[in-house]
Amino acid sequence: MKKVLVVDDNPVSRELIREVLEGPQQRILEAEDGEEALEKVLQEEPDLVLLDIQLPLLDGYEVLRRIRGYSRFARLPVVALTAFAMREDCEKALALGFDEYVTKPIDAASLRLKIRSILGGE
Repeated sequence: MKKVLVVDDNPVSRELIREVLEGPQQRILEAEDGEEALEKVLQEEPDLVLLDIQLPLLDGYEVLRRIRGYSRFARLPVVALTAFAMREDCEKALALGFDEYVTKPIDAASLRLKIRSILGGE
């Protein structure tokens, strides 16, 4: 079973993503801010992080920077979730180390395909 950490300060967004991804092959973990996200990464060691960019306490860019600061998480797949939909926003996120970029509102089928691809087709 793969562990997926969903980080978003909006509980409705977290619930939507949970509904899209929840199944027998994934255990969904949740965090509502950047500090909680880092705690969950360290405690739970997820297989994938879906990380909102606009978060309270620490934004998604800072959370990613700190995750990548731990050698054991250097290869942890992190997907940016954001309402920022401009091409420049996507390019910035990918340049800073996000593995994928998903804009809101989330397309359920597209998200499932990206997650399946990242987690090895399971």
